[in-house]
Amino acid sequence: MSLESFVTLARRQGASDLHLEPGLPVTLRVRGELVRTSDGVSSSDLLAIAQELLGEHWNRFVKRKSADLARRIAGVRCRINLFKTTRGVGAAVRLLAASAPTIDSLNLHPDLKELVKHRLGLILVCGPTGSGKSSTLGALLQEINNTQSQHVLTIERPVEYLFTPRKSFIRQREVGHDTPSFHQGLLDALREDPDVLMIGEMRKARTMRLTLRAAETGHLVLTTVHGADAGDALHRLAGSFAPSAREAVCSSLADCLTAVVTQKLVYREDLGIRIPELEVLRATIPVKHLIRQGDFFKLGNAMETGLRDGHWTRTRYQEWIASKHDWSTEDPLAPHIEDDRTVCEIREELPELTPDPTPDLPGPSPEPRRPAKQEDNVIVIDPPSGSLSDIISELEDDDG
Repeated sequence: MSLESFVTLARRQGASDLHLEPGLPVTLRVRGELVRTSDGVSSSDLLAIAQELLGEHWNRFVKRKSADLARRIAGVRCRINLFKTTRGVGAAVRLLAASAPTIDSLNLHPDLKELVKHRLGLILVCGPTGSGKSSTLGALLQEINNTQSQHVLTIERPVEYLFTPRKSFIRQREVGHDTPSFHQGLLDALREDPDVLMIGEMRKARTMRLTLRAAETGHLVLTTVHGADAGDALHRLAGSFAPSAREAVCSSLADCLTAVVTQKLVYREDLGIRIPELEVLRATIPVKHLIRQGDFFKLGNAMETGLRDGHWTRTRYQEWIASKHDWSTEDPLAPHIEDDRTVCEIREELPELTPDPTPDLPGPSPEPRRPAKQEDNVIVIDPPSGSLSDIISELEDDDG
């Protein structure tokens, strides 16, 4: 069978993910559960699929043992990860929705619309893998697109949703195709006059540092982080920096944070859909004080005692879900066939970018090292090149 037939099968079953492994049955993830669908796939078939997808990049895959790419297959936008396993070449395929969902179509609380009315600040969406973070992020951006005249710039790997500009002017950049790295994309973004920035992920300290800087300098920044709850997510973020920098990071977080949205997906048998179950931490004055002090473990209590400030605990949100009756039962995350020429198709004609191992911005050429001077039996050592902040930044990057 071809990859097109596998993707068609996955779409018909309403699957979000497709897993292919030599000798194992084709496996789908449907409503969060794994479902086996057929006999095993041969190693030779998967090898042929991988070689066809990668083309001239096959040698790079052989060296790195994995590859990420985005393609439109059988009319469905797909994010594909190819990787070497003990059985041969495996594939994990995420089937992407054709358009971004809305807050209403995801059955999210209307209060989330208030979050994106802020003109600056940092909104974090967190939760485990597969909890719908990207969909909630897409719904928040769609709310901006539908209601505000803003310049929106996204930096993603890959582009999850293709936005049709309505009231907003939207640019989307994909790491690996349109920019070599999140860090370089952020450096570029600060010169491109955006009002709203969406960063697909933050994994390195220097990317986090630039994200905080963007939020502090008059931009509304939305991004995702992993974490079980708001306190855990903020603790992980601050802990990604060198110990000497964490106090400053906590201060920056306290200054720029707007909200932390934590979520998981719960399947409702009566509706036949998965429902996002949320916690929402708003950056009130008491919350900012706790973050500045690094007391992330106390944020849960702050939410419990500050419900009037707009916080949503898990229990309070569950009570709202129990009282809700106007459900949107069409799965907004289900993949749809696209008839028109998409970004994925166009990008197949473009060369793939890889991160440059050299610094993102060229600096002045280092001066040749001079021998130490000796004056009156005192050795004078020349100062190191670069400022103290540059040296600290390099140390932070090493730790991140």
